[in-house]
Parts: sequence; structure tokens; C-alpha cells
Amino acid sequence: MNSTQARTTLSSAAEATVVMLAAGGDDDAFAELVRRRQAWLRTILRRLCRNPAQADDLSQQAFIAAWQKLPQLRAPGAFGGWLRSLAVNVWLQSLRSRRELLLDDLEGAQATPVAPDTDPATALDLDRVLAKLKPAERACVVLCHAEGMSHAEIAAMTGWPLG
Repeated sequence: MNSTQARTTLSSAAEATVVMLAAGGDDDAFAELVRRRQAWLRTILRRLCRNPAQADDLSQQAFIAAWQKLPQLRAPGAFGGWLRSLAVNVWLQSLRSRRELLLDDLEGAQATPVAPDTDPATALDLDRVLAKLKPAERACVVLCHAEGMSHAEIAAMTGWPLG
């Protein structure tokens, strides 16, 4: 099988299958995972950090971490949530390193829910509103409303208190 046929086979394979191949060290399979998930991951990170260039850098860091830790993933079907957790952790580390995340950001964080919508004008409005929030508030809104995570899941992922 030539490389074009291999790419075609990988592009039509179930994600869990591609994850298992990548976890076994298959570079082409991991490249397929990056191709499938890069836009989604960059969108999450762009909303979290409000900086497209930084989102690209953080996305790359998250994929590097995923490549390094992929053999540890026990449930290939959970790849999306696992990758999202890695990306959020990379973002949080970048905040901590720049000392942007202060305890004041976590106290009294009350985000106004915004219904997800595919309308481009609504998406622009959402991005403008998100830009006005503190990093912790923005993370909660993005992960809850854009990613469908529960408050308990966000608290477990970030280590922040549930309230």
C-alpha cells in the first residue's frame, strides 16, 4: 500500500482505531488525529486565550503533549475529551507562567450563559463578550457552553472549586 492509500484508509477509519495506531507509534495515524482535531482545538484555545497566535502555539504544545502521553491513554474512544483536558492544562500553565491567573479571578466568578449558535454574527458577539471576562470566568463559559462540560467536570479538570 502506498502512502496515498494509507492516508485514505486512515481518513476513513474510526477515530478510536486511529488513536490505537498512533498510540503504537504510527506517525501517519497521529498526523491524521491532528488533521481531524486541530481546528476544534485551536477554536477552544483561541476562545480561552483571546490571541490567535498564542492559540496556535498552545495548540501545538497540546499536540506535542498528546503525542508523548498517548500510550498512556486507556480508552481510545475518549481521545477528544482527553485532548481537550491536555489543551486546557497547557493553557492554565501558560497563565500561571505569566501570572495572569490570580485568586481574585476565581472569587465571585459569575458567568452569564450564552447559548451556542452557529450564526457567524453571534459567534463574533460571543467572542467579544468572552474577551471581557477574566481568564477563569472565560474558561468556565467556554468549557460549559461551547464544549458541553458540566460544572463538576470543569472543577475536576481545572482543580478549581465547584462554586
